[in-house]
Amino acid sequence: MTTKDFLLEIGSEELPSAPLDAARAELPKLLGAALDEAGLAHGEIRVISSPRRLAALVSGVACATEASTQVFRGPKVAQAFDADGNPTKAALGFCRGKGVDVGALEVVEFKGEKHVAVTVSEPAKRATELLGPISEGVIAGLSWPRSMRWGSTSERYCRPVRWIVCLFGEDVVDVRFANIASGRATWGHRVLAPGEHEVPSPSSYLDVLEGAYVLDHDARAERIREQIATLEGELGLVVDTPASTFAEVVNLCEWPTVLAGHFDERFLEVPQEIICEAMLKHQRCFPAFAADGSLSRTFILVSNGDSAHNAAIVQGNERVVRARLDDAAFFFEEDLKVSMEDWLESLAEVTFQERLGTLRQKVARMEKLAGEVARLAGEDDATIAHAERAAHLAKADLVSQAVVEFTSQQGVMGGHYAHAAGEDDVVAAAIAEHYRPRYAGDELPGSVVGSAVAVSDKLDTICGMFAIGEPPTGSKDPFAQRRGAIGVIRLLERMPNVRLRELIDVSLGLYEAQGLTFDRDEVAKAVSGFFSGRLQTMAREEGAQPDAVAAIAHTGVVDPAEFLSRVRALEAARGETRELMDDLAQAFLRATHLADPSLGTDVDRAALGEAELALYEATEAAEADVAAALASDRFSDALAALAALRGPIDRFFEDVLVMDEDLAVRNRRLALLNRFAHPFAGVADFAALAKVS
Repeated sequence: MTTKDFLLEIGSEELPSAPLDAARAELPKLLGAALDEAGLAHGEIRVISSPRRLAALVSGVACATEASTQVFRGPKVAQAFDADGNPTKAALGFCRGKGVDVGALEVVEFKGEKHVAVTVSEPAKRATELLGPISEGVIAGLSWPRSMRWGSTSERYCRPVRWIVCLFGEDVVDVRFANIASGRATWGHRVLAPGEHEVPSPSSYLDVLEGAYVLDHDARAERIREQIATLEGELGLVVDTPASTFAEVVNLCEWPTVLAGHFDERFLEVPQEIICEAMLKHQRCFPAFAADGSLSRTFILVSNGDSAHNAAIVQGNERVVRARLDDAAFFFEEDLKVSMEDWLESLAEVTFQERLGTLRQKVARMEKLAGEVARLAGEDDATIAHAERAAHLAKADLVSQAVVEFTSQQGVMGGHYAHAAGEDDVVAAAIAEHYRPRYAGDELPGSVVGSAVAVSDKLDTICGMFAIGEPPTGSKDPFAQRRGAIGVIRLLERMPNVRLRELIDVSLGLYEAQGLTFDRDEVAKAVSGFFSGRLQTMAREEGAQPDAVAAIAHTGVVDPAEFLSRVRALEAARGETRELMDDLAQAFLRATHLADPSLGTDVDRAALGEAELALYEATEAAEADVAAALASDRFSDALAALAALRGPIDRFFEDVLVMDEDLAVRNRRLALLNRFAHPFAGVADFAALAKVS
């Protein structure tokens, strides 16, 4: 089959970075689906983009579709024609759907019954007839968070479309969108190669772009990284390139040149977090750090202009950066004139959640909850006091000028203000870290005090939202309760002595003391279930098998350290002795199916036979060993103690008829099985393991 390459380029005014990235991902899906639906075979779809263009380069598009003949079966003959032989609505509708007359109906047999059918022949269609409508549909079908209209047409796009290139081989495909007709002329770099540049064929497209000082997305990213690496070597610095800012910078240029600028040394006296954010957020400039991690006066910028004017470009960026840093320094200096306690009282005017009260009320709850976390963790009075003090001041910086301007530095700036106010270093550090972990893989607070405040903040929000009946849903989680729960789990995993259910109860009690009305037991159960679900998800993401996770979840354990260590130990035990654990699970399931809980676990030892006595003694030993192991969090040892029951239970089932005709004997043996199952209950639900073994 003859094939040609296909090119569709949509040229426009500069596109915003995030929507452009989304469109880069969407375009090949839309175009590929449209080509497939039209019956045009094709090869790889490559997306090329720059701030002013979004293009798709498709290799090996068939020059025509294949002719086809297909038989479509319709309703039964009895349903297709009435008693007089006239076509019914069912037959007419079937014909209309297939685009044929009633006279085209034929009769076919299917599974012993006669149906009407039609044979539809589709002739081959030339690609040039199909690619135009396909392209117009793809352009119109791209989804944008915000789109716009311009001129006198009704078509919408993210930014005004200025040109369209559509080529099939060397031929121009007719495409029209918003009064723009397609051609073969693309547009070059606004400064370095302005105006039109002819594209002879799709295969020459990238060369034409490069000749017009336009690089594709990946080439720009690579060029920027290479030039940054060169500057790092020359200057002896390390450049911080956060992924979000770097992605934006890549989408802001077509022919990048990396340059170094400098700001005044006086700005190094301002907290580096807001200095860096001012450069990254407002100017898309990257901060550079010395080998010892200290912020340097150098910043890195990416120019899209003429390299002949690099000095002027650097000078202009330095001037704007200086203005931004002046603002940051001013906010910080003004904030230092205000007491954190004054800010704290201002939080009484800031709503946390309409039904849960103000941020000042949240702070009061956090103080008590953070102190309880530290107490349950076994910390001394001084540490508990530090946790309460850090929680007391944790949210004060939310009304500071610096945080109002640089919102992502909440907490961090609070730590700086606390340090400047003479607070203990542990308290200042805890304030700075209490939002951690903010995302998957983020660092945890560096101290128990910081962890206590972080847990109090996140758990207070979760308990409050559940108390007012607003848990997260599949489509709505405005207070980030899922992320908060994962954070609490990661934090408590480091504090195994802290019991999550106790904290939930304390948190809900604080809401009741505030005057909120709810069913405390039901909400506590719902919050515990929510954490159990998060724990199960995290365990599965670690690679644990679903049945092992379910076996631990069914025990009701929700303390993160205990839950995850139990799952890991169970997985390890099954990995080392899979056959033994599977057989034990099957024996447990058999025993529980036979057992009668109403008979209790008391057994007359003197009446036991040899196999019964062996199981009785093994069960007694297992009960003691399991209790001791669980009391000291040695879950692997608890599993080993249960594993020792395999031999006695196997022998019991081989030698003993449980359902003896003598009722007293039968009940004694059923009670023995009750007792056998007892030590399993606190370890894992072995029935969950047996169901898939």
